Amino acid sequence: MKPFTRFAYAALLVPMVLSGPLSSSVLAQESKPREAQINVSGEGETAVAPDMAILSLTVLQQAETAEAALTANNAAMRNVVGALRERGVEEKDIQTSQFQIFPRHEQTDAKDGNSDPGKIVGYQVSNALTVRVRDLSKLGALLDQSVKLGVNEGGQISFTNDNPEAALTEARKKAVAQALAKAKTLTEAAGVKLGRIIEMSENSVRPMAQPMMRMAMAKEMAGDSVPVAAGESTYTVTVNVTFALQQ
Repeated sequence: MKPFTRFAYAALLVPMVLSGPLSSSVLAQESKPREAQINVSGEGETAVAPDMAILSLTVLQQAETAEAALTANNAAMRNVVGALRERGVEEKDIQTSQFQIFPRHEQTDAKDGNSDPGKIVGYQVSNALTVRVRDLSKLGALLDQSVKLGVNEGGQISFTNDNPEAALTEARKKAVAQALAKAKTLTEAAGVKLGRIIEMSENSVRPMAQPMMRMAMAKEMAGDSVPVAAGESTYTVTVNVTFALQQ
């Protein structure tokens, strides 16, 4: 046999020798039994009285020219913001959320299947505010005063808590307790023991915004302060927990 041939033959033997122990290790890992597990979920709720309201207030003005519509809108909005400030709403709690200027077109019938926007007959300016009201006892009077001063489009009103962490913490505790109780019931019925926690995750749900009447409608009953019922804010937490099982 030639020297080169012997070297090539030896090189072929090397991977064959090394592959033995590696294959055994892989087989040992694949044959290791999977740890028995159980996955349960729990839900906890906490209802608390809200301490803050978030309002969406819009002033909409129309005029023949954009300048006239803007001037009217600015005047009305200054009055609204001034009234909010006078009633204790801080500057940091008043924020412009939307501002629009767009033309108003004359309504015309479509000809030959082609839509015709018609000539411009005026302009419309819309200015929206997001307002945080931290003193709920003033909420009805604020809405009433805002409508009288120029707010004529409604948005939404939502009640919330400035710092909801305490409510969420209580809801988390309830959710975990429910998940643990459920896991114990299942394992006792199956005749196995509950082991360590392998994995845990949570999902929290905060109160949703509630629709608010259109301010144009509220303006019709502006003789008295708008009645407002805050109710309670419900915070919900769902947890998913994976436990190991002991035979």
